[in-house]
Amino acid sequence: MRFLLPLIAALTLGSALAHTEVTSVTPAANARVTALKTVTLTFDEPINLRFSTFKVVPLPAGADVEKTVAAALARKDDAAMRADTAPKLTGMAARVRLPLHAGLKPGAYLIVWHILSDDGHPVSGHSVFRVG
Repeated sequence: MRFLLPLIAALTLGSALAHTEVTSVTPAANARVTALKTVTLTFDEPINLRFSTFKVVPLPAGADVEKTVAAALARKDDAAMRADTAPKLTGMAARVRLPLHAGLKPGAYLIVWHILSDDGHPVSGHSVFRVG
C-alpha cells in the first residue's frame, strides 16, 4: 500500500506534464497537391489560440528548412508574403484551419506553428508540402 501512493502520484504528474502534440497535418508531410484551399492542423487537446502562431509560407528552393522556420515565426507584419490569409484566431480549439490564397504558385510551402502547451511549455513544429 505504501508503494501505491508514489506510483499514482508519478503517473498523474507524468500525464499533467505532457506537451501538446500535433496529431495530424493536412496536407500530409511531403504531399504533392494541386488545388488546395486550406491547411488543417489537429492537436491532441484544445489549445489557446491567443498564444499560438500559425503560418504557411513559401519555401525557396535550396533554403535551409530550420532557418526558414525560425525566420517565419520571428517575422511580424508578414501577411503580404504568406500563402495563408493570416486569419485572426481566438478561443480554444483542437483543430485549426488556415485558409490559403487562391492560385498558389507551384513549389514548396512550409507550415509552421508555435503553441503554448497546456503545461505552459512552448511547442513548435513544421511540415512541408508541394504545389504542382
